[in-house]
Amino acid sequence: MMTPMALEENVARGEGLATLAARLCRKSVDKHHDAYGDVAWDAPENRLDPADPRWIVGADRGLGRTRWYRDLAPEVQARLGLHLIVCAMETGWQFENVLSRGLLELAFEQPDPWVRRYAYHELIEEAQHTLMFQEFVRRSGLPAPGLPVRQRRLAGRVVSRARAFPELFFVFVLGGEDPIDHAQRTVLAGERALHPLVRRIMQIHVTEEARHLAFARAYLRERAPRLGTRERTALCLLAPVVLGQMTRLMLGVPAFVAERYRIPATVLEEVRGDPAERAHLSGSLDKVRSLLSELGLIPTWTRPVWRGLGVLGSQA
Repeated sequence: MMTPMALEENVARGEGLATLAARLCRKSVDKHHDAYGDVAWDAPENRLDPADPRWIVGADRGLGRTRWYRDLAPEVQARLGLHLIVCAMETGWQFENVLSRGLLELAFEQPDPWVRRYAYHELIEEAQHTLMFQEFVRRSGLPAPGLPVRQRRLAGRVVSRARAFPELFFVFVLGGEDPIDHAQRTVLAGERALHPLVRRIMQIHVTEEARHLAFARAYLRERAPRLGTRERTALCLLAPVVLGQMTRLMLGVPAFVAERYRIPATVLEEVRGDPAERAHLSGSLDKVRSLLSELGLIPTWTRPVWRGLGVLGSQA
């Protein structure tokens, strides 16, 4: 099977979108997963115990670096850590829902049969991811509201962009998928003990997301250079806004969790201002930022916007 790195290298060499889509279609047939057939939900080791110490947030990341969190009782630390994962999965399946509806819009107007077929392969895979995330949330027994009200209202507009302005839609896609992919790969490569159910879900997710990310980047590489001045200017302005919002939505501490566990505002500000956390959030956008820079979509006049949103990275 082609590795994620090999996919990236082929896209970088200029492989056409239709050619890549045809190859990705074959990969989706050869290697795909079922949310229930490939996850042993009822295995004893996969039981979700809110007091399991493996849920405790590590001292190297975000909330885990704060004195406030470290002073909590171990069982509260564990429950809060599990609740962060549950909320991330609830937001994740809702993001997948928006993405899936956008793929249907894209496929409806797509003349190339391979690109259209790939859109449906990805849709099927995203549906399986949604089932995994929903099942994890259900079995946890913890409440999770998912997307904030404002983002829910914007969802329909995002979906419509897949047909009217697909380049912007795929920036949204990368803004949601790249940070999560970066975070999951970091966790899987780390040495901390992981709950086996979380590990299995992450393994399946990153395997299939490698194809989704490769397609999104190839789409932008092929289509963005063809944009007219008006659309190109809009993309330059909107890209940092979309990426900044999506990164914080996917990797930040949800307001629901902050309220439920009475996390002081000073602690949340400490997390947001922590250089290590800021570097992690910015690093999760390295690939998409590099792509947009390569395509000339981060002109000098937009850098104050990128910098103000904290997503300019090393280019700051």
